Amino acid sequence: MNIRKGRHVVHMMHVHLVFVTKYRRKVFESEQLDFLKGIFESVCKDFECELTEYNGEDNHVHLLVNYPPKVQVSKLVNSLKGVSSRRLAQKYGRLHQWFYKGVLWSPSYFAGSVGGAPISVLKQYIEQQNRPE
Repeated sequence: MNIRKGRHVVHMMHVHLVFVTKYRRKVFESEQLDFLKGIFESVCKDFECELTEYNGEDNHVHLLVNYPPKVQVSKLVNSLKGVSSRRLAQKYGRLHQWFYKGVLWSPSYFAGSVGGAPISVLKQYIEQQNRPE
């Protein structure tokens, strides 16, 4: 069990996030997915979160994030999507052709609190996502 401790709290909170590209366009190859992982880890660190598991396909990504109670999931998501979109555009300018008016991600997202299913089952599900060649 990964129980975390803060100054006045002991917690173990996980959220399963799914971000989809605008119009579900097939944008990512393995190289971009690897680059995104580093960005997501960095943003999570800034929020005192931990990216527990990550994977994706050509048009979406899955993240499993361990986060403290003080973090608002919506603010974390906004930062994850905003920073990743900007950095991808900077590094892979050619991807910008897939962005719609400079937007990579669909404005919607999935966020599911993890508690019903064991973390190991969710990790296995995310690990089994098919990566593009």
